[in-house]
Amino acid sequence: MAQQTNSSSRMATEDSAAAPPGGVVRSSGRLARGITRYVLAAVIVAGAVAVSSLVTVSTGQAVVVTRLGNPERVLTHEGLGLKLPAPIEGTIDVDLRLHSTSSGLQDVGTRDGLRILLQAFLVWRVSDDPARILRFLRAADNNPDEAARQLRSFVGSALQVTASNYALADLVNTDPKKVRLTAFERQLHDSIAAQALGIYGIDIQEVGVERFSLPAETLAATVARMRAEREIVAAERSAEGLRVAAKIRSDAARDARVTAAQARADAAEIEAASRQKAARIYADSYARDPQLYVLLRSLDTMDAVVGPRTHLVLRADAAPFNVLVQGPAAPATLDTSQMGSLAARLREAGQ
Repeated sequence: MAQQTNSSSRMATEDSAAAPPGGVVRSSGRLARGITRYVLAAVIVAGAVAVSSLVTVSTGQAVVVTRLGNPERVLTHEGLGLKLPAPIEGTIDVDLRLHSTSSGLQDVGTRDGLRILLQAFLVWRVSDDPARILRFLRAADNNPDEAARQLRSFVGSALQVTASNYALADLVNTDPKKVRLTAFERQLHDSIAAQALGIYGIDIQEVGVERFSLPAETLAATVARMRAEREIVAAERSAEGLRVAAKIRSDAARDARVTAAQARADAAEIEAASRQKAARIYADSYARDPQLYVLLRSLDTMDAVVGPRTHLVLRADAAPFNVLVQGPAAPATLDTSQMGSLAARLREAGQ
């Protein structure tokens, strides 16, 4: 037995001495591959930690860094930021872009006791101040729809209060100078902006009236009042037109009377001058030859008195027909040219 054991030991020693060194090489390769795997795993873990520690802030966005669920700080500048890897620190994105909402038609009362329907629009955004961003995060739970719903309730209440300070004519009027819609929108903005900024951290950019309407009864009352106002204006303008027309007619009648009186005075003056001139001509003609003057005047008188159908029964020696019987007393005293000149002057005086 001892001999067999010694023989087996010698055979194993000889086999070991005769075997090649490949087993050692295989053990070294397995060790190197294991180290490489560990290094790659460490690199991957380090990269994942580095990536989870980077925060990207985009345009129109703010990032709230939370530590174990509690807000720690706010990043508002665009670019990359750092934080502790999750789950130690997390991030919440807050939208800083413009949003808009509408109040819907609201039944409100004006200062003059009329009911109107107003719809206002609202343009808003979350303020970029870190404290107000955190306020928005707490009050609206970072939900723009919830914030818009709250703002619509603010607008409805503000419309009731603001409309009570204005009459209907301040909002709708045919005279642009009397419309105060800009002041109405400014007061509405001021009444909403302070509450929205203080409670929700929301900055109201613009408030305006989107739609304006009237209930049926208010519309009827408004139309009736407008009709009455237009009738008053029409009556005033008609009265003014009648007054102006009466003044124009009075001035025209006065001017006509003055013109007619002046024309009559001028005509009388012209007629008096012509009569005076005719009298001078008659006197001159008579002075030159009384008999010829009487003859020609008698002939003119007969020409004016006796027409184609005139029948007269007179004595032949009665004037002015006596010239037909007696003739001129001294025809030799004037020549033909003198008689023609005298007759022409007499006819001119008669005209």
